[in-house]
Amino acid sequence: MPSDLDKYVTEREVREPGFAALVEAAEQRRAFAREMAERRRKHGLSQTQVAAKMKTSPSIVSRIESGGDVRLSTLEKYLVALGFELTMQARRLPHGAG
Repeated sequence: MPSDLDKYVTEREVREPGFAALVEAAEQRRAFAREMAERRRKHGLSQTQVAAKMKTSPSIVSRIESGGDVRLSTLEKYLVALGFELTMQARRLPHGAG
């Protein structure tokens, strides 16, 4: 059975084509953020320690880990502080999109 959110997204998609894709992208960002926060914790690092490595404040790390909208350069610094490298890939949208 569809949730209230699913119903809302479906109804909004009718009025605003592409809305569902925006919601999906936001869900993917949040899932990625949760995964990276879990990796940070598994490595025994606090948000404050990661922030120090990034030369920024813990509130920025919190924003990243909550899936907030941050600059690409900030995300890259965060990933490097955790021992990761940022890689990017562009994929063509499905026919009719964009």
